[in-house]
Amino acid sequence: MNAPLEPTRAIDPNKQARAVAALRTVLPEGAVLFATEDTRPYECDGLTMYRALPLIVVLPATEAEVIAVIRICHDLGLPVVARGAGTGLSGGAMPHAEGVLLSLARLNRILELDPKSCTARVQPGVRNLAISEAARPHGLYYAPDPSSQIACTIGGNVAENSGGVHCLKYGLTVHNVLGIRGVISTGEVVELGGAAPDTPGLDLLSLVIGSEGLLLVVTEVTVKLIPKPLLAQVVMASFDDVERASQAVADIIAAGLIPAGLEMMDQAAARAVEPFVNAGYDLDAQAILLAESDGTPEEVAHEIEHMEAILKAAGATRCQVSQNESERLRFWAGRKNAFPAAGRVSPDYYCMDGTIPRSRVGAVLRAIAGMEQRYGLRCMNVFHAGDGNLHPLILFDANQPGELERADAFGAEILELCVAMGGTITGEHGVGIEKINQMCSQFTQPELAAFSAVKHAFDEVGLLNPQKLIPTLHRCAEYGAMKVHRGKVPFAELERF
Repeated sequence: MNAPLEPTRAIDPNKQARAVAALRTVLPEGAVLFATEDTRPYECDGLTMYRALPLIVVLPATEAEVIAVIRICHDLGLPVVARGAGTGLSGGAMPHAEGVLLSLARLNRILELDPKSCTARVQPGVRNLAISEAARPHGLYYAPDPSSQIACTIGGNVAENSGGVHCLKYGLTVHNVLGIRGVISTGEVVELGGAAPDTPGLDLLSLVIGSEGLLLVVTEVTVKLIPKPLLAQVVMASFDDVERASQAVADIIAAGLIPAGLEMMDQAAARAVEPFVNAGYDLDAQAILLAESDGTPEEVAHEIEHMEAILKAAGATRCQVSQNESERLRFWAGRKNAFPAAGRVSPDYYCMDGTIPRSRVGAVLRAIAGMEQRYGLRCMNVFHAGDGNLHPLILFDANQPGELERADAFGAEILELCVAMGGTITGEHGVGIEKINQMCSQFTQPELAAFSAVKHAFDEVGLLNPQKLIPTLHRCAEYGAMKVHRGKVPFAELERF
């Protein structure tokens, strides 16, 4: 499986000195960092298992400075890794030890907010939640809402195609971004998409969203804003069996309902979260479902009644409907704080991200329970049940010999299981360095070659975020040999789950 990386630094003093001198000619005082104590905060993103110290960190504040930095890096042959808030969970923003870490934190202005066209034009360092806060006086908001929305940036959301608990109804980042302005590895500026409903030519906008910084560095994003619903309510349902809970999810979708949010937590997750947020969760339940409806009061009343009936018919042992906005937010607080809650019950945790068909939720959870026994580690499960996006939280203690390696292997096996079940290795966290081996299981050699060709078309010399997302065919060959050596279970046998 992927070997966790240690914080290393292979420094060529002459190379570093030349690069620092060149970068200081285009950036102000204090915007070029190269001392170890200054670069240390940038050695990883939210996935702390993978670390590397960058050769240099730069802090541009304008698009012109970003262009100048990229041109210098192109001339010197220096890899460039763009970084937002560092909340990513796949190692996508992990620096290159012999390259430049380009932080976009200072490009944090909302350039334009047009309530008549329901759009906002923002720089990449603007926080996700800040867009909705700025749009609130106009009765508008930005729909994608990752759990880290208080801190994560729109540039990072574009890189990873982030979603959130309301993505089932309102879509991912790709469905809510109208246009992107960015800089390719030669320093040229490109504009993709636009304010019109459609643009001529190939849909390069959708290609770039979710490309994890491999194709260009985003400098400006135009997002779609939508009217804030008049009312939102949540049904919180308890189940004594995860199979019944997963069947309830399928039944809701089969009935033609598209809830604003449809989330599930298993008992381990609920018991970890409840002392943290006091959300009122049923701690005896094997699974808890949160199903939200939003719209006009009449629409919400009808949909809530319909969902309650489906949940009870599916075997819910308890249903509770939020009676006010405060209670609704309290119900959601537990789900949105599952990650920090894991940090309260375990020294370390490893958050996975994969997708499966909705009908296989129960089977996958049973398989994960078996993995807990084999790896000797606990796992909390929280996920976007409506679209089958799992977020298992593997609990471990890196100070205990072997636990970090077992957690890494545990996570990799979950990803392989997702593929075997007809799903994918990532839903919204991206591939980065974390899942690059499993790309070899998900895709064929011709498909990976096509991905590489797209990368080459945008970035001919391979300077932008190298060694991420797209594995080499040599790496895939090594990974295949490793799986055979370790005696992995054939995919066909997983059907017994």
